[in-house]
Formats: sequence, structure tokens, C-alpha cells
Amino acid sequence: MGIIQVNNIRLFSNHGCLDEEEKIGSEYRVDVEIKASLRKSSKTDNLVDTVDYVHLNHIVKEEMAIRSELLEHVAERILTRFFKEIRMIRRAKVSVAKINPPIGGNVAEVVIVLTKKR
Repeated sequence: MGIIQVNNIRLFSNHGCLDEEEKIGSEYRVDVEIKASLRKSSKTDNLVDTVDYVHLNHIVKEEMAIRSELLEHVAERILTRFFKEIRMIRRAKVSVAKINPPIGGNVAEVVIVLTKKR
């Protein structure tokens, strides 16, 4: 079993429960970690034998573009697509961080983390 990480995917989106979040939007950071067998690809040096991190990034960008009130909902949609579209994945973890959330304090970010396994 091996691990592929795609870290610090930076995006701008309009998630949140507040009207201002929908109108103004916020910066987000997404980190992805997947577990899959990387034995074959480490020997063949062939992209079809591994999990393509370009595909992972594409899924994250598409799902982050769909507005949700809760970050948990966005993360669950990302995980669902990972498992639907990429059969090699055995386990996945997605972290979604809202940078400078509007929560009335000096808070750098709020992060939710969801994990799913096949």
C-alpha cells in the first residue's frame, strides 16, 4: 500500500451559511491523501497503473465550485467522486479549510477532515 498526497490546493468559492459568504466568497485550501497499491506503478513507470493526481485535483476543483452551506458536504462529495471514479483507491482523507472565516474573531482558518475507506 502507498500514499499519494495532493496538498495546498488553493481555491476561491462561496460556501457558507451566511448570505455574505454566498455573495463575497472566501479562500479555501484543500488537502487530499489517498491510499492505494502503488507496487505495480513503481515497477512499470506507467500512469495507467497508478492514481493520477491530476484527476484528484480536477475532482476537487469541480466539487469546490458547487456551493454548499457546510464544508462537510463539500468534502463528502469529493470523497464520493474519488471512490466512484478511481477504482484503485482503498482509503481517502480530505481536509477542507476556510481561510479567515467570518466568525467574529482572529481565526486563521477552520478545517474539517473526512476519511472514507472502500
